[in-house]
Amino acid sequence: MKLLLIKIGKAWQTLKREGVVHGMKRIIPAGLALFGRVRPADVLFVTGGVGDSARFRTKHVAEELGLRGITSSVTVQDNPRLSSYADKFSVFVFHRVLFTPSVAKLIAEIKKQGKEIIFETDDLVYDPKYLKHMDYWRVMNSLERKLYENGVGGEILADPYVKVATTTTSFLAEKLRERGKKVIIVPNRLPISDVTTVETLFDIRSERLRIGTGESVTIGYFSGAAGHDKDFSTITGALQRLLMKHTNLRLLIVGPLVLDGSFGAFSDRIDRMHYVERKKHFGNVAGVDINIAPLEIGNPFCEGKAEQKFFEAGILGVPTVAAATQTFREAIRDGVDGFVALTETEWEEKLGRLIADADLRRRIGEQARKTALARYVTTSADDAEYVGYLKDAIKRGQMGPSSDSLKK
Repeated sequence: MKLLLIKIGKAWQTLKREGVVHGMKRIIPAGLALFGRVRPADVLFVTGGVGDSARFRTKHVAEELGLRGITSSVTVQDNPRLSSYADKFSVFVFHRVLFTPSVAKLIAEIKKQGKEIIFETDDLVYDPKYLKHMDYWRVMNSLERKLYENGVGGEILADPYVKVATTTTSFLAEKLRERGKKVIIVPNRLPISDVTTVETLFDIRSERLRIGTGESVTIGYFSGAAGHDKDFSTITGALQRLLMKHTNLRLLIVGPLVLDGSFGAFSDRIDRMHYVERKKHFGNVAGVDINIAPLEIGNPFCEGKAEQKFFEAGILGVPTVAAATQTFREAIRDGVDGFVALTETEWEEKLGRLIADADLRRRIGEQARKTALARYVTTSADDAEYVGYLKDAIKRGQMGPSSDSLKK
């Protein structure tokens, strides 16, 4: 009942924010996921939702593992048959899962059989003490907040039976090691289907740039989900000064961002779009000249964010300017395959260079594409530690419970 109430709260907030038509595009997939077929395999990924986070951390990782000989299935935590899956898999990965009775029942049976449980997170939502740093927390309704009251999956992480955690960034890995866990970093990556979509769009974009389509330059911001108003506000001044200086500059804002009223003076050069599905998302990215990824420096929620805004644009040859968080500093070679900016002055300077210099945009974009293809697609992934650990855990799971596991 608690999980149902939370989902009702999330659905209501989505409809209120994005309207019925666009909101239902987010809600309907969650309902359909309940009926997805779950085939027996080596690994079962259990996730709390069906959005981008779930897609990257379950389906994309499952594809990567499949390319390396490990079979996987993915299901949602409110699958009515969840508790019956313990004997069908050897390893269980729990991603952003609320500790409901059905989850508790499944975990109890996994322990009884002595099989592996891995805690997976791509955010700090597992620990309630960090919630004050999450901008979206301010506008959540009471039902949504129930999801976070004990931390999402906090009970699983605290279980001494769970020895291993996976995550996206070195910042989050450091936080998880503080909990006494062995941590394996598994970066976010694009699946084969996205790469196929991107290749056609990249060719179209390249031809458009070769021919030339006018003097305007478009900066794109793709917020994805709600809760990034404060992040965007960190560069409001820089963007407005650039809009005043460069009369050919346009902004494309995609997603539920509340734009500061001071942008009203530039409304004729600002385009707004709702959340769209993946293929259209890449089409939107391909249509901009510069991608931006602003975050609030020093905010632990922001410091833990992964770098997909960089490589989703990069694989299309679109250069990115990103906040100089630990993650983006590790992912981007500043001035080579992108730019990182620490201060508003740096944002203005680096964006200004890209706006004024088409050749620089092209060179940075080309290098970003090379980086994306080499490091951020499932077919080129190099997660030897994770694959090796899983193969050993699968063997242990197939052998049955040991005396040590039965004591836990």
